[in-house]
Amino acid sequence: MNRLLLLLLCLILAACASSPEAMPGRFVERSVQVDGATHRYQVFVPSQAAYRGAPALVLFLHGSGERGSDNRKQLDAGLGPYLKRHRRDFPALVVLPQVPDEEEWTDTNARVALAAQAATLAEFKADPARVYLTGISMGGYGTWDVALLAPERFAALAPVCGAVHPPRPQRPSLRVTQVDGVADPYVAIATRLGGTPIWMFHGGQDDVVAPTDDRRLAAAFEAAGHPVRYTEYPHGNHNVWDATYADPAMWAWLFDQRRP
Repeated sequence: MNRLLLLLLCLILAACASSPEAMPGRFVERSVQVDGATHRYQVFVPSQAAYRGAPALVLFLHGSGERGSDNRKQLDAGLGPYLKRHRRDFPALVVLPQVPDEEEWTDTNARVALAAQAATLAEFKADPARVYLTGISMGGYGTWDVALLAPERFAALAPVCGAVHPPRPQRPSLRVTQVDGVADPYVAIATRLGGTPIWMFHGGQDDVVAPTDDRRLAAAFEAAGHPVRYTEYPHGNHNVWDATYADPAMWAWLFDQRRP
């Protein structure tokens, strides 16, 4: 009898462990067609135990070092490592597209990001009122470019160590192209995105992308009557994304934002 009870208990525990609710979050590969070409991306699918109702969705844009065509490197910095550590409790879908070598989050790549976001929203039945956009470094620039292309999609933005203008003459393509040719790009961004909740992050000692543009953006939003949150880590250099994504207050704020 004791053996029978023990066997029954083991079967119950095994069934619970293999149930969808108990499974940790996982990464799955997907692809989308844009301009007749196939573009691969990753999706983090959260554990069903981590959320209730329709899940929120985060679009993450990686930095320069994660460019390529392997559909893997975009998991190596920024949000990817955080998700790997929080497979069981991160409560949202995350879309992680990848920019090819030597390219930026502009033109086709920006449209690929939006297409991947839309496909994931539909496939996994995410909450369209809770779609968020964040990116690091090159992806911080991309956060502005992608949001300016489709501001109606996003409930909130969280750009990390991004900017508006090229960080140095050797990288002229790294800029927010949606405001090319505008007399005051800071005012233009604040005007177009003034109704969107935004929390910007930067390192005060950043020697890769200086915090100057983010300071000017924060001032432009303030002057336009649409103040944004701006956190500058006084002693932080370029990598402040680890601290940003590890901050529970940031996630609580982000997931609290909702489009009408």
